[in-house]
Amino acid sequence: MKTVKPRHALSFFDRVSRLTFEQAARLLGPEGGKQIRFAGRHECDLATDVELASDCLRLRFPEQGGPVVVVATLAHAPDAKDSLRCECSHCAGACDHVAALLSTVLENKTALGLAAPPPERVAVEMSEEMLIRTALAEREKRARSEKMHIRSSDPKTPWADYTVESLLSGKSYRVALRGLERGESYCTCPDFRTNTLGTCKHIMKTASTTRRKFTARQLQRRYRHRRISIYLHYGDEITLRMAAPDKRSKDVDAIVRPWTNKPIDDVTRFLRDLRKLDALEQEYQIFPDAEEFMAQRLHAARMREVVAEIRRDPAKHPLRTTLLKIPLLPYQLDGVAFAVGAGRAVLADDMGLGKTIQGVGVAEMLAREADIRKVLVVCPASLKSQWRSEIGRFCDRDAQLVSGRSDERSTQYHHSCFFTICNYEQVLRDIQSIEQVPWDLIVLDEGQRIKNWESKTSRVIKGLKSHFALVLSGTPLENRLDELYSVVQFIDDRRLGPGFRFFHRHRVVDERGKVLGYQRLDQLRERLQPILLRRTRESVRLELPERTLEIVRIAPTEEQKTLHDTHMQTVAQIVRKKFLTEMDLLRLRAALLMCRMAANGTYLVNKEKPNWSSKLERLADLVDAIAGEERQKVVLFSEWTTMLDLVEPLLKRFKLPFVRLDGSVPQKKREVLVHEFQNQPQCRFFLTTNAGSTGLNLQAANTVINVDLPWNPAVLEQRIARAHRMGQKQPVQVHVLVTEQTIEENLLATLSAKKDLALAALDPDSEVESIDLVSGTEELKSRLEILLGAKGAAAPDMSHRAEVTRSLAETEQRERVAAAGGELLGALFHFMEQLVNDGHSAAPPDPMVRDLRTRLDQCVDATPDGRQRLTVTLPDRQTLDTLAHTLARLLAVGQPN
Repeated sequence: MKTVKPRHALSFFDRVSRLTFEQAARLLGPEGGKQIRFAGRHECDLATDVELASDCLRLRFPEQGGPVVVVATLAHAPDAKDSLRCECSHCAGACDHVAALLSTVLENKTALGLAAPPPERVAVEMSEEMLIRTALAEREKRARSEKMHIRSSDPKTPWADYTVESLLSGKSYRVALRGLERGESYCTCPDFRTNTLGTCKHIMKTASTTRRKFTARQLQRRYRHRRISIYLHYGDEITLRMAAPDKRSKDVDAIVRPWTNKPIDDVTRFLRDLRKLDALEQEYQIFPDAEEFMAQRLHAARMREVVAEIRRDPAKHPLRTTLLKIPLLPYQLDGVAFAVGAGRAVLADDMGLGKTIQGVGVAEMLAREADIRKVLVVCPASLKSQWRSEIGRFCDRDAQLVSGRSDERSTQYHHSCFFTICNYEQVLRDIQSIEQVPWDLIVLDEGQRIKNWESKTSRVIKGLKSHFALVLSGTPLENRLDELYSVVQFIDDRRLGPGFRFFHRHRVVDERGKVLGYQRLDQLRERLQPILLRRTRESVRLELPERTLEIVRIAPTEEQKTLHDTHMQTVAQIVRKKFLTEMDLLRLRAALLMCRMAANGTYLVNKEKPNWSSKLERLADLVDAIAGEERQKVVLFSEWTTMLDLVEPLLKRFKLPFVRLDGSVPQKKREVLVHEFQNQPQCRFFLTTNAGSTGLNLQAANTVINVDLPWNPAVLEQRIARAHRMGQKQPVQVHVLVTEQTIEENLLATLSAKKDLALAALDPDSEVESIDLVSGTEELKSRLEILLGAKGAAAPDMSHRAEVTRSLAETEQRERVAAAGGELLGALFHFMEQLVNDGHSAAPPDPMVRDLRTRLDQCVDATPDGRQRLTVTLPDRQTLDTLAHTLARLLAVGQPN
């Protein structure tokens, strides 16, 4: 009988140190997360109230002024969920005491010795040799561990073509094994094409199998070419090459010898010599990747002069008015020429510069110059109808909008239409149908959708094949270089090199691989220049109607301010901490959200009526003014659907028709809403959340109202660009409603902040070579310092000043009362002495007087000015009343009635 060794059980200490918020919430039940966040706040002394043993952790809840009455325990329990059990000595089930215990553990792991503080980050550098060695080792490991089925085209020789099928992925690749050294063989897999190593796991697996099957003598025989072959050599750079048999006729040798075993740069002259071989009826083989490479080179050579002529003076070139039905602006024709000349390119123009019309222009010019016939446009679902509409406006090409059930969609890709339009989600579901179509051009709109280079969407999209490709994106890079790398991979998977080389070249990391910054950005810009074009509104001097921005500052109600400040105190408390725990981040996120919602109104936070909202009152005034202007059409944005719910009654009160778009509106209905707003004069308002901040063209609007500020500054510009964009004929008025004395007022100061990384990587005129990044926590704290107003001088808080003044006055009054009380007691004791000392009574014994003086002296403190202060503690309030009555009687003795 086989004995199975039990897995190593984690100790109680290990389990508690690894306890996450989600696990802690599960221990409490369905409402556990809410309990920990809200009921779990408990101030305790870790040294006295918390006891950590080998198998349990206890938290004591001392009663005010009394003994310990409640103990909550977290104990090791092998048979329980996550091997942990909670219990309370006072309550049954999941109570607030247990929630407080779990919250205390999550917030104080470092203080309790359950977790070490994060180490100081130090940059490390890996040598090129070590980098390559590591990359090869990873592929060797996969070659050994992954199961593959290998079939040879000629089992009698080791040097043959092999079909290698991965049993893990089900995909098959062709391996041309020509030797055992790196660089001698070839594989059709994507990794071999891009890794610059000259090998891959499929070649390694095939070579390993071949070594076992053939003798050393057979393996020592050099591979001999049996026919003339034109292929690509994948080294640090891709080069076109020719291989030929040793035995060949003199006529063939005269043609072939100048091209063999060296890179071929002049593709045009090389093709002329291939035609000479055709005349001699000499057979040769051109591999598919080599054929595609040659076609790209020929296209670039053919278009070089055409593109150069256009880009010299696009304003005066005839194509500006004849390429499409609508005249192109000079910079737009320049963008079209750039993309057509590159063949595969990224247009990263700012929002509102007309990337769609440039995309249609690229397709039209390629149809004329390269005879393309099939174009696939992949865009967000909300933009599909807009693409079809724009194509109809700009050119006479037909377009197929992919829709319907899966079985209906599969045939739509094979339609004869010039344009086929689908969304990203459909590509994932319909990939087999899409791959069967020989696309000439693939256009990705909002191409940042593939910025996560490890996501399934990115992998599938980047697997699509076409001779030409175009990515349209105003933000190909937002936060990390990884995003830009992923987008560029679709255009040219060799442009920035393999991932391990790219990140090694441009990242600065610590010993744990944490990114500390980016470097060699000048080299990156140089690599991108041939395939990426970015223009800003400032650089093209876009001629749009005037845009006016008005910041509407609104004083909060007292209720809003109180609610906001309560949550802001939580934010300030967390930010002061040296290290942030998981609970800190959860509470911080919740508190910031509450602060932002409180700036809109109290109902958003507590869902209690009435809704105290000075912003809604000011918005009512604004809507009233707009109601009287018949030509004003408004796009109104809010982060929250609840706020839109509160805005709707305002519009109904003023009898202003509107449409509303938020995340709950189906994609098919969005086009109808946009059409109604754009084309119906009586539809005055377009209410939307950030779901409508990208992709939509709403040029019918001449007013944009931002009820609140987005957390990401770029979103504000995206909102405004829905109306202030190409095609806008009217001046655009933008209102930004900001509640004073709240987080919104400080958030406003960050809206003009530039994204240094994006500028440094994409702007060809940038001189920045490296950027240092701070850790996520440091960045968060730095940003919150601005939001909390720590960097600037605050306006004087008059209410606080009055409170301090009042407190000082009360302190001075107490000092005067104490001094007067001392004089009163002195006079009283002297008076009592006179009453008692009638001349006949004996004097008290000296030892008694000394003993009383010693005891009283223990209650006396010297004040800074040298006076003596007697402090006594009364047992209760009644004693003070008794003392006052007694003193009054004594003072009344001898007074006249």
